[in-house]
Amino acid sequence: MKGLKKMNTTPRSERLHIAIFGKRNAGKSSLINAITNQPIAIVSPTPGTTTDPVYKSMEILPLGPVVLVDTAGIDDVGELGKLRVEKTLEVLNRTDIAILVVSEIDDLNFEKQLIKLFREKKVPSIGVLNKIDLDKDYKEKLSYLQSTLGIKFLPVSCATLKGIEELKNEIARSVPDVGEDLRIVGDLINPGDFVVLVVPIDKAAPKGRLILPQQQTIRDILDSDAIAIVTKEYELKETLENLGKKPAIVVTDSQAFLKVDADTPPDIPMTSFSILFARYKGDLFEFVEGVKKIKNLKPSDTVLIAEACTHHRQSDDIGTVKIPRWIRQIAGFDINFEWVSGYGYKKDLSKYALIVHCGGCMITRREMLYRIELAKSYGVPITNYGIMIAYVHGVLPRALKPFGIEFKY
Repeated sequence: MKGLKKMNTTPRSERLHIAIFGKRNAGKSSLINAITNQPIAIVSPTPGTTTDPVYKSMEILPLGPVVLVDTAGIDDVGELGKLRVEKTLEVLNRTDIAILVVSEIDDLNFEKQLIKLFREKKVPSIGVLNKIDLDKDYKEKLSYLQSTLGIKFLPVSCATLKGIEELKNEIARSVPDVGEDLRIVGDLINPGDFVVLVVPIDKAAPKGRLILPQQQTIRDILDSDAIAIVTKEYELKETLENLGKKPAIVVTDSQAFLKVDADTPPDIPMTSFSILFARYKGDLFEFVEGVKKIKNLKPSDTVLIAEACTHHRQSDDIGTVKIPRWIRQIAGFDINFEWVSGYGYKKDLSKYALIVHCGGCMITRREMLYRIELAKSYGVPITNYGIMIAYVHGVLPRALKPFGIEFKY
């Protein structure tokens, strides 16, 4: 049942991320509890109760599947407080809508700094004046906040739930266009098409289930009224011979590129899950340009390998073993490598000659685009696992052809 529940749950990376910001004791945790009508977050009159950002996946009408993010107070103090504030501000890189909670209006400098950051990051924001049940003159405060901070504020009482439904409706109206028209593979196929998915089952494959990109690709195919056919790499040739109809495209795990390329007739388009996600989550053209850096690496260069999740490493792990080996083979000499995984992305990228990033299925498109833009700001080329693997195996021109991109070595 646990596996079934996981398969039926919208992944966090596909949910609307709503982050709650404000000073300590402004009522951020109370607001999350009021929105969900559940005691999700710990509430205490002691300042600084929330330390690290807390993520909670929920289904909330009329919003649907969302992630609510409770953050530490932006006015936290001391060395530890400084670290908490840094963690709070990092949340903005994956935030779709920011809610600024205010309960006192005596000093709004912190709030002004936050709103400036919201605008710089192009994150839609909504203001909340909290604890109106304790203040008869809250309407005057509301007017002052809106004129001083320049964003819309809604009056709310987390204690009585007054204004909570209005806040939910305002959030729904403020939902940004975060790529609703983006498809994984749906725009490359037509209703009734066959799509063959090549899914190797080896020691690295999670027991009893498919990995997230494979699940999401199958769902996108079904949403497109097409037919998904799943096979292993060693059964691909037989599968294609017995279909009776030419598939619209073959999509493979990147590590099976050579076998799949050999067994897929030239007139059938072929690409990989990771390359599909390079386009779906990030910037395919930027990744293609980035891969060209490999042949120009120097012995003194350092390459950063970035993964959006943490997982158990296998003896021949793709990120720590295979990719470094392939890059060294192409370069013809030793290269320095560093690794980063999960949300803990590097802020200073100046020391790196190249970044090789995973498909990014576990993070939002907003965060992936932030990582790409950060690399560009440092002038560091960035590419994607699937594109890099296709490049080293000599099949990148074919793997990019379904997207109308020509590539020459």
